[in-house]
Amino acid sequence: MLIVGASAGGLAVAEALRRKGHQGGITLLGAEPHPPYDRPPLSKQILAGAWERERAHLRPESELAKLDAAFVLGDAAVRLDTAAREVVTASGRAFRAQAVVLATGLTAARLPGQDGLAGVHVLRTLDDALALRAALLAGPRLVVVGEGVLGAEVAATARGMGLDVTLAGMGPAVMAAQLGDPVSTLLTRLHAERGVRLRLGVAVAELTGSGGHVTGVRLTSGELLPADTVVVATGSRPATGWLEGSGLTVGDGVECDSRCRAADGVYAVGDLASWHHETLGRRLRLENRTNAVDQAQIVAANILGDDRPYIPVPYFWTDQYDVKIQAHGLPHPDADVEVIEGDPEQNRFVALYRRSGAVTGVLGWNMAKAARLHRQRVAEAMQARPVP
Repeated sequence: MLIVGASAGGLAVAEALRRKGHQGGITLLGAEPHPPYDRPPLSKQILAGAWERERAHLRPESELAKLDAAFVLGDAAVRLDTAAREVVTASGRAFRAQAVVLATGLTAARLPGQDGLAGVHVLRTLDDALALRAALLAGPRLVVVGEGVLGAEVAATARGMGLDVTLAGMGPAVMAAQLGDPVSTLLTRLHAERGVRLRLGVAVAELTGSGGHVTGVRLTSGELLPADTVVVATGSRPATGWLEGSGLTVGDGVECDSRCRAADGVYAVGDLASWHHETLGRRLRLENRTNAVDQAQIVAANILGDDRPYIPVPYFWTDQYDVKIQAHGLPHPDADVEVIEGDPEQNRFVALYRRSGAVTGVLGWNMAKAARLHRQRVAEAMQARPVP
């Protein structure tokens, strides 16, 4: 078995294969030199300095050794021959297997001109987080470009470190595209109350610099936001460039059937995988660790002979300041939202999302247990008919 990608999804596939009785060889290829690590802490505990880097490792060395798998790290995959199930790496090594699992995740979007300026960062890898932390400790003014989940988490962490933070983005509110109103309005108010300067509903015109180092972000409104450090968190895209010429269908990720199979003997898992969700009746791609780990169980089972569709209730979470948000289902930004438990003014509530009268999602704001209890309503609605 060959797993391309040695992060949460790839490791979960390997562990599931062993639990299910596979005794043959397993090789994991990783582009980074680090052993498998957890990504959610990068924008929070690692960036804040609350954790040493080793604490983000998903397993101690002793457990990885028990897996009896070959880890080939620091050597990125550059080509896939789908028919031969052969992967070639940057160093020129070739690996063949009976089954290949693609788990290469995402690459961060970048702004024009950012690569020519020091002090402009993205946050995707452990090395990214460590470099960004060093920059934040060196200069007090941070501008975050992007009002989605990553930008919001970085802004919250930086404010907790005492930095002067400005958050700029094209959306009307923080995480409006993910959560819709009124939740995004509450989140925007939370950031403002914690001292983040917000510049929303406006695009970036250019990055400014002097002597090769960034000095600010100019908006299309003409306003210049001074900065010692800039974080670009404008989104990401599936890391599929290395699959050009492979014969796989690549759109918004690697397109798979309901079994997460992209071709005979080739599967995809995690952020990279765009699969047919039989219950929703449409293609879906989810970007979070929970999905990667859950999907890995189905992929491992199907590799070993099962025939199981992957039909999860989607889930994601974010932690910002003292607020923990968990969402089950699909909280569409244009849905009708009703608070069904708690009180937003008390900083604790559960909100139900509906579209065309059908429940599509449930969100808990500092009420994780209550939100989980209402998750069943989302699952029942998904079974009753495809979510609109």
